[in-house]
Amino acid sequence: MIKFTKDNIIKLSIILLIFLVGFFLRADSIYLQGISDDQKAFYEDQNGIPYMYELDSYYNYRLTENYLDHGYLGDTVVNGNEWDLHSYYPPGVPLDYPPLIVYLAAFTYKLVNIFFQIPPSTVCFWIPAFIGPLAGVVAYLFVRRFTNEYGALAAGILTVTAPLYLARTVPGWFDTDMFNIIFPLLVMWFFFEAVESRNNKIQVLFTLLSAFSMFLFSTAWNGWQYLFYIISVCCVVYIINGKINGNNIKNIFNVFIPFFIVSIVLICITNFSNIIDFIYGPLELIKMSGSQSSWYPWPDLYISISELMKPSIGEFIAKVGPVLFGLGIIGIFLILRILINNQLKEKFLNKMNWFLYILIVVWLIAGLVSLEKGIRFILLLLPPLIISAGIMVGICIEYINASKGKEMLVKFMCLTFMVIILIPAVLNAYESSSLTPGADDDLWNSAAWIQNNTSNSTVIITEWSYGHFFSAIADRPVVFDGRSAYIETLPLRQFYNNSTFNPQSPSTSREYWIDMAFCTSNESLSTGIFRMLSTGGDRGYLVLDKYTGNTSKSVEILDKILGVNKSSAMKILTDNYKLSQEGAKEVLKYTHSNNSNPFVVVTCDDMINKAKWTFYFGEWDLNKNSGKNYTYAVGTLNITNGKVNTDNNITGDLTTDNITWNGKAPHSEIIVKNNKIEKHYLNKNSDFCIFLLTDINRSVVLDRHFENSMFAKLVLEKSGSTNLKPVYKNKNVVVWK
Repeated sequence: MIKFTKDNIIKLSIILLIFLVGFFLRADSIYLQGISDDQKAFYEDQNGIPYMYELDSYYNYRLTENYLDHGYLGDTVVNGNEWDLHSYYPPGVPLDYPPLIVYLAAFTYKLVNIFFQIPPSTVCFWIPAFIGPLAGVVAYLFVRRFTNEYGALAAGILTVTAPLYLARTVPGWFDTDMFNIIFPLLVMWFFFEAVESRNNKIQVLFTLLSAFSMFLFSTAWNGWQYLFYIISVCCVVYIINGKINGNNIKNIFNVFIPFFIVSIVLICITNFSNIIDFIYGPLELIKMSGSQSSWYPWPDLYISISELMKPSIGEFIAKVGPVLFGLGIIGIFLILRILINNQLKEKFLNKMNWFLYILIVVWLIAGLVSLEKGIRFILLLLPPLIISAGIMVGICIEYINASKGKEMLVKFMCLTFMVIILIPAVLNAYESSSLTPGADDDLWNSAAWIQNNTSNSTVIITEWSYGHFFSAIADRPVVFDGRSAYIETLPLRQFYNNSTFNPQSPSTSREYWIDMAFCTSNESLSTGIFRMLSTGGDRGYLVLDKYTGNTSKSVEILDKILGVNKSSAMKILTDNYKLSQEGAKEVLKYTHSNNSNPFVVVTCDDMINKAKWTFYFGEWDLNKNSGKNYTYAVGTLNITNGKVNTDNNITGDLTTDNITWNGKAPHSEIIVKNNKIEKHYLNKNSDFCIFLLTDINRSVVLDRHFENSMFAKLVLEKSGSTNLKPVYKNKNVVVWK
C-alpha cells in the first residue's frame, strides 16, 4: 500500500506534471493552429475531429477495424497465413506486422465503450496523445535512480517536448513511432535494476520484466532488434573483458543469460518470423547499405521518402530539440569525467556504474549511425540523450546545492536553473506542434464516392502515399501504398512457400510502372499498364523474366505489347521475340486478361508537389540503373491585371503572351482556367513548358518531353484522355475510370 508521505506526494505531483505537460502540448494540435479559421472545417471529419495527420495511420486503423470485426488483422486466411487483400493488390500480401498497436486500440475501444459510445476512429485518433506523455513518466522514474528529482523531472519534460517525438505522438498520428521511446526505456530501466539488485528474487523479477518489455517492443515495432543487439553486444564484451581482467561480472552474467533466453523464447513463441528477422535482419541491412539497391534493377523508391533522407546538422538538432541535444551531449562527457574520479563519483553519481555508461554511449553511437538511413531514426537516439541530459541536470543541481549559501537562495538558484532549461524546451515544443492533417474533405469525399459507386472488385491506382487512406476509407484494394515494397519482409521471403511472395515481389517495380503510365504520352500504353497492374500485378514481368532471363529485356517487351490489343501482342511476342505459343499465352494471361479487374485512377493536386520523382522513376533506365533529373519547378501563382508573378521565377504578361522562366521563353504556355485549356506556342527551340493553373493558383515549369504526357492531361490539365474519363471530381481530387 502506498503511503502518502511528503516524498511520495512530490513524486506523484511530478509524474502528473510531466504527463499533463505532454498531453496538453499534444492535444493543442487538434485546434489546427496553423490553419485559418475559415479553412479548418476542410480538415475535419463529420464529428469535428481533424483527419489523421499521417496517412499511414489509416493502415493501422484498417487493421484495427479488421481485428474488431473478425478477430485477426488480415482480411482473410490463406494456407494458414493471414492475408491482406487491400494492400499491394493483386494478389495482396501475407500480413507481417507488429500487432500491439492494433491490440491496444481494440482493447481501449472495448473498454471505453463500456461507458460511452465512441467509434474506433476516435479511439485510434487519441491513443498517441496518451502514450507520448507516458514515455516521459518512464524517463522520470528511470533517471531518478541515478540522480535527484530535478534531474529526473528534466528527463521527463525533455522527453515529452522532444520535437520529433511530439510531432509523432499528437492525436491523429496513429503509428508505431509512439512506442519507440517508452519500450526501450522500460527495457533498459528494468535491466539496470536487475543488474544492481543484490536480492535474488528481485533480480529475477526485474530480469523477467526487462525480457517481457523486450517482447512487447517486438510486437510494437519491426525494428526492435537494434536494442536487443546493443544490450547483447555490450553484455558479451563487458563479461569477456571482466573475465580477462578478473572483475566481478556475476550479476551481469546472471541477468543477461536469462534475459537473452526469455526474450528469445517469448518473441519466437508468439511469432516465429521474429527470430528470422533477428538473424537475417542485420545481413539484409548490410546488403542494403551496399552500392546496389535491394530492388535492382528497379528504381529505389525509398530515396524519395523525406523521413528516410539523411538529416542535416540543423535538422537533426531541431528535431531532437536544442536543449535536449546540448544537455545530452555535454552530459556524456561530464558523466565520463565524474566516473573516472572516485571522489567525484561518490559525491555526484554514486548510483551510476561503468556498465550503464557504456550502454548509453553505444546506444547513442548506434542511433547516430542509424541517421544514415533517415531523419525518422532520430527516435532511436532520443532515449540515451534523455538519460544523459537528465543526469547532467541532476549533477548541476547537486553542484548548486553544494555551494555555500542560504537555503532559500540555493533553492531559488535551483528553481531558476530549471526554469532556464525547461521553459525554452516547452515553448519550442509548442511552436513546433502546428501540423496540417494528411487528409481533407476532398480526399474523404472521393473515397466515399468510390466505396458507394464501384464494385468490391474495383482496384484503386493512385500515388503510393494515398494508398493506405483509400484502402481504409473506400474499402477497396490498392495497387501500391505506404508499405511500398514491404522492405521489412525481405529477410522472411525465402521462407515463404508462395509464388506471389518471394524475393522479387513485392518490389518497387510498381512505382516504376505507375510513374511510367503517367510519364508517357501514349494513352493506350498508359491504360495497358494500369490494366496489367490491376489484374496481373507483378506476374506479367515475372513470367517474362523466365523466358528472357533479363528484367530490362522484359520491360522492353512489355513496352511494346501493353499498348496494343491481345492479338497484336501475341504476334509481337511470337514473331519479334520468339516466344512459343504457350509462353506467349502465359504472359498474356497477366497483361491482357480476358477477365480484367475494374480499376479507377485517383489523382489529386498534391501530386504536383511530388512530380519530380514521378518523372525520375517513370523514365528510369534499367540498363544503366539510373534516372534523369528533368526540368521541373512548382510555385504559387499570382496574376494581377494580366501580370504574372510566381515564386518559381516565372514572370510575364498574359495580354502579350510575353512570359519567361529564369529569363527564358518556354516552348509553350498552357493556361488552365475554369476547366478550360488555352495553349500558346512561343519558342520552338525551348526545352520546357509553362503551366499556369489559375483555378488552384499554381505554376509549373515542365520539361517539354512531358508536355503531352498523361501526367499533364490527368493532373495538371484534368482533361482526361480517350480511355480515361472523370467519373467523380471535386476541387482537388479526380477519379478516372
